[in-house]
Amino acid sequence: MTTTIIPDPREPNNLPPTTINPDLARERANTPFNPLSITHFLDGNDPSITTRRRQLESRIIRDPTGIFSNKDNNYLHRTERHTRSLAKFVRLVELCRAAGVAAPGGNNHGKNAIKMGSAAVQHLEGEIIATPEFLTLVSTISDDPFPTSLHWVMFVPNILTLCDAEQQSRWLPLCRDWKMIGCYAQTELGHGSNIRALETTATFLKESDGGAKGGEWVIHSPTLTSTKFWPGTLGKTANHAMIIAQLIDGNGKPKGIHNFLVPLRSMDDHTHLPGVETGDIGPKIGYNNMDNGFAKFDHVKIPRRNMAMRFASVDEMGNYGKVVAEGGASSDAASKVAYITMMQVRAYIIHSSNEALAMACTIAIRYSTIRRQGYNADAETKRNNNAPNEFQVLDYRQQQHRLLPLLAASYAIFFTGKHVLARLKDIERQLVSGASTITKVGVADIHATTSALKSYCTTFTADGIEDCRKACGGHGFLVCSGLVELNNTYLQSCTVEGDNQMLPQQVVKVLLKLVAAVQSGDEAALEEYKVTDMNYLVDPLKALMENGGDLPTKSNFAFPSSNTTSSKDFLDVPTLLSAFQHRSACLLLDVAMQLQSSMGTSTAQQAWNDALLAMARASRAHASYLLLRDFSNGLQEEQAASSCLGPKELNVLSQCLTLLALYWMDKFLDDFLQIQCITSAHIPQLRQALLDTLTEVRPSAVGLCDARDFSDFRLKSDLGRYDGDVYPAIMEAARRDPLNTESSGEGGVGLGYEESLKKLIVGGIGEYRGMDNGDNKGLSGTMSRL
Repeated sequence: MTTTIIPDPREPNNLPPTTINPDLARERANTPFNPLSITHFLDGNDPSITTRRRQLESRIIRDPTGIFSNKDNNYLHRTERHTRSLAKFVRLVELCRAAGVAAPGGNNHGKNAIKMGSAAVQHLEGEIIATPEFLTLVSTISDDPFPTSLHWVMFVPNILTLCDAEQQSRWLPLCRDWKMIGCYAQTELGHGSNIRALETTATFLKESDGGAKGGEWVIHSPTLTSTKFWPGTLGKTANHAMIIAQLIDGNGKPKGIHNFLVPLRSMDDHTHLPGVETGDIGPKIGYNNMDNGFAKFDHVKIPRRNMAMRFASVDEMGNYGKVVAEGGASSDAASKVAYITMMQVRAYIIHSSNEALAMACTIAIRYSTIRRQGYNADAETKRNNNAPNEFQVLDYRQQQHRLLPLLAASYAIFFTGKHVLARLKDIERQLVSGASTITKVGVADIHATTSALKSYCTTFTADGIEDCRKACGGHGFLVCSGLVELNNTYLQSCTVEGDNQMLPQQVVKVLLKLVAAVQSGDEAALEEYKVTDMNYLVDPLKALMENGGDLPTKSNFAFPSSNTTSSKDFLDVPTLLSAFQHRSACLLLDVAMQLQSSMGTSTAQQAWNDALLAMARASRAHASYLLLRDFSNGLQEEQAASSCLGPKELNVLSQCLTLLALYWMDKFLDDFLQIQCITSAHIPQLRQALLDTLTEVRPSAVGLCDARDFSDFRLKSDLGRYDGDVYPAIMEAARRDPLNTESSGEGGVGLGYEESLKKLIVGGIGEYRGMDNGDNKGLSGTMSRL
């Protein structure tokens, strides 16, 4: 290992590590842009925010209690991981209070400021979960999600958006002071996304019928399948839950799904309250710090006012009614805030995908830089004390093709996640304030956007993390690579908040209404779409409908003849965006035409079922266009504004945009060939452009990873270390395994030797004794005595 001093931009006070792997040092020295400029941009376009974030991270990394150490995580049982995670969280709250986080006038800068946006609702003074500092500290700890996570991700937001002022005044102080710790319980053993089929009931019991004064609710799980199952924080941590149940009013009439705040455990000693049974659902592939739980209710009674009553209420006689929002907005429009709150969680999942994918890429790219394999016959000099020259793995084209587009995609998802979260916060602000101009079309559009992006981004990210693991070869199979836990923890994102295979139906259902509006020629109706993400489809759909045609739909846009084009024609971003735009329009129109055609020969349900595969393609096309568009628009905005990104940084990010578009065009080549946007003769030009772009991005790969500013503490990877000192780290992790540290005797005798293995090696259980003529019939002497 050559001693090369290079400042580590992630260390507090910019302290350098002792040594840097020479290959990594060379990559960083040759990086054609300033990674720190991109770091500042990602943090909020302000260097002071980066400084503040690093200071916060250092508090966790250097905490004198040592409680935040993840060093032994890989060797702990999930029960130990869960209880240790609770201890970490308690220490985190203690640090926040000691540091004055959320105190009036405090500095609320932080890397995750985008998650808060412009507040549509007001948190209480002293509430730490409302601050970017808190979110930065949570991210820094980088363990599996805290068992308390659902408290601030869903429970408190539901109180803020769905409960009225009096209810908030009772419950929010308890939440702020961590007396009330809650979760959000929607999913049941038998039903998840189909909320109309949920079976848990909330039946109003009038005072005259034996209820408490003013009436009360009876929460009940009538069947086994009505058991709440999967909600995070529910199993052992929460003492309250926001239960989603079927409301049955005082007249015995069902009024649909509503939210109810249900006490689960005593706030004095954490014991279960009467009629409540909760527990952990057991080991999972990942996410095992979290006590995903089950809950069964046996006629549990709660006060009438424990129903969330901002937009609907039930009076003391059990009469149900809607509440008109402040400002006079209609109850129908205002009640959509509940839906927006749920979509925000989906948007957080989208946005968090960018960091998960970037972490995987950082590990795999750094390791591919220092890992050498295959003799380099072209090299003239030898390295490292006359050792054979070998290729850096990252210099192999297939490795570049595996990793660099994933790295580019992580940046694309960042831009889109930022856009979607900001838009959702703005919609929520308008709805809650009562000054809403949000239409049903607008709400449907953001639903389609979040559904398409959640399905596409989480599938792409989960597959990408696994590809990064495979790209690390055998060492990627080690848990100490960091990729195994990252992969297993992330996998739940493909299912939670809407299964990725089912969400495309919801996307296309919304987009088909746009098709109908275009087909009708109703310009007044189309006017509503101008501020939506769907608006890019209007002009292509109009042109396609004017031309008519059969399935599959032929695009009105096409690359010029291959005789007059070259690979350079595939490097123009506006042209690539046009291709993705028309692909989305054509595949959507194909779905509409297929449904219309099938209606004549089958039932509507069967026609819909037969079109599901086409819907998945259309949803994927919609999502990929939005990602590329937001990436392009984001770079244009930064170019026009006062930004931390200079020309060199904008250039490398533009290269990433081009690479991602070419990668997806090649990956989904059948779509572009089907709509005749390109021909088979264009394929060599497309792939040459892809190859050229890989060459352009290759020198920036390590710098783009460093720009993410992930500390080694957070990466938890022996392969992705900033200093590249991989092999000693792998050996240290191996020696730390309990199989090596816990011996049953001197001389390195392993566990299990005395109990079992000794019987084979010394005791002779496995000896072959030969054939004999006695009663043993060839069995060993040992066996004959059994």
